[in-house]
Amino acid sequence: MTRFYLPFAIGALLVVFWLSPDVQEIAAGVAIFLFGMLMLEEGFKLFGGGALERLLERATRSTARAISFGVISTSLLQSSSLVSVITISFLSAGLVSLIGGVGIIFGANIGTTTGAWLVAGLGLKVNIAAYAMPMIALSILLVFQKSKALRGAGYALAGLGFLFLGIHHMKVGFDAFKDQIDLTRFALGGLLGLVVYSLIGTFATVVMQSSHATMVLLLTALAAGQISYDNGLALAIGANIGTTITAIIGSLGANFQGRRLALAHLVFNLLTAGVALLFIAPLRDMVDWISQMVGVADGDYAMKLAVFHSVFNLLGVLLMLPMLNRLIRFLEERIPEPMPDISRPQFLTKAVDSFPQTLEVALRKEVLHLYENAAELILHGLNLHRDDVFSGEEIGGVVRNSRAPIELDIDARYETRIKTLYAAIVEYTTRAGDKRLTHESAERIYALRDVASDIVRAVKSIKHLRKNVQRYTTRSQGAVTQLYDGLRAEIARITVEIRALQQAAPEDRSALWLDQERAQIEDAARNMTERVDRMIGSGELSPTAATSFLNDSAYAYSAMRDLLAAARSLHLETEGALAEVERILSIDEDELDTAPPATDAPGDGSEPGAVTKPS
Repeated sequence: MTRFYLPFAIGALLVVFWLSPDVQEIAAGVAIFLFGMLMLEEGFKLFGGGALERLLERATRSTARAISFGVISTSLLQSSSLVSVITISFLSAGLVSLIGGVGIIFGANIGTTTGAWLVAGLGLKVNIAAYAMPMIALSILLVFQKSKALRGAGYALAGLGFLFLGIHHMKVGFDAFKDQIDLTRFALGGLLGLVVYSLIGTFATVVMQSSHATMVLLLTALAAGQISYDNGLALAIGANIGTTITAIIGSLGANFQGRRLALAHLVFNLLTAGVALLFIAPLRDMVDWISQMVGVADGDYAMKLAVFHSVFNLLGVLLMLPMLNRLIRFLEERIPEPMPDISRPQFLTKAVDSFPQTLEVALRKEVLHLYENAAELILHGLNLHRDDVFSGEEIGGVVRNSRAPIELDIDARYETRIKTLYAAIVEYTTRAGDKRLTHESAERIYALRDVASDIVRAVKSIKHLRKNVQRYTTRSQGAVTQLYDGLRAEIARITVEIRALQQAAPEDRSALWLDQERAQIEDAARNMTERVDRMIGSGELSPTAATSFLNDSAYAYSAMRDLLAAARSLHLETEGALAEVERILSIDEDELDTAPPATDAPGDGSEPGAVTKPS
């Protein structure tokens, strides 16, 4: 489709430019205006430093606050498209609720009407080109600064300059154009005019993907007398329908929640447009009354159109608010939550990687998803059922009672449940690395990738261990079974403790027990050879079984180290006073290497080799 669309669009523009050189001025004005919007959005992303994202996360605690946020943010940014894309991103990452996201969309529709007021009240009455040139010139000085905030301010200033310049060129173009062609000859009245010009407004907004640009083009044409007031009202209604294309496109890379929000946007704008078309005569009378109240001249149709744009969007919100809960139920029924396929990424969608905060949240959730898959595979690889391990019963007893082999193709399960997710995480972090992230954000993202690597290594270690677990633990074979049961108990208990850490409140989590756990594991690993030698000397263990066990114990302790490392990075706070105290008290690698060997074989008395959590 794009292959044919672009050559056609270029060809059509060239033909129109040849037929009427004055159209070039209008087309250039539209292009400059759209470029200014892109610059303004880029400047916000640099200058904002995540401010809008942080505000959005806190602004959805009530519907009123969500609507207010939508109004204010869209009024400031002059881009309902950017607000919609950010909202879809946060909704897909699970940072805002669906009802909060819908509230923001409602508010954004009201906020976008402020642009019409600015253009009608200022842009068409003041020579804004005189302000545009100095703004663009000054912006270049800021754009080439090293400071991210200054560069962002430079882009934003340039964006405003280009917006003003685009409005100026559209205005000049229509003023010149009206001397050659009178477009009012194509005016249509009645129902036919409403339908045709609504469709034209929708199409124009879909092409430009900006209702703001369509409204500016409409206002300048109306001010130049190139379209009738009635047809202008229909064009404004159509622009509101067409603006949903941005949310729809943004939702294509989102999860089911993002698609629900795009559908809500479409339903809201279609219903609002339908009501406006149905009651166009009363609405026009209301606009005339309001215009008279605020002192708008009878012939100032540009200002009247701005009033109409605000009135029918506000009316749409007032009509939809009582039906908000019904709308949410409709969205949930129309786009149901899919059954999760744990073999595939659940959070890494294109919709969430546009902003650092949602990018990090989605990546962290996907790494947790990888860990859940890995924990299940690790336990099953040890012939332990996850429900039994997490039942709260004494781990040693669970291990002793778990003799039945679990039918499992561990290599196939690794490929589908682990490798697929890990590849997606690596690809996602690589894509994130191409974005302009802060140093701190980049460090956190790459740290999460390292956590995924730890988890994958732990699973690989269990894959090596699986064969002899099957051989020595499905029936009791004396000392060698007790040794393998000890390894199984240690790994199972660590997964239980990690689960408890995961479920605890962030302020209740502590790194100290992880360090002590790691120290005991190192003790056990150092003393294992000596212990096995004693068992060989006493005849409890054959040299063949001993060799297999020593190799397997190395894999087991490696898996434990990787699981503890992953737990530390995933679940423990890295900032704040408590974290600093724990860093001071924590045991570093040198201490682990020089820790005195245990005088006794590690264990809690229930299983040989078992490591207990320190009290």
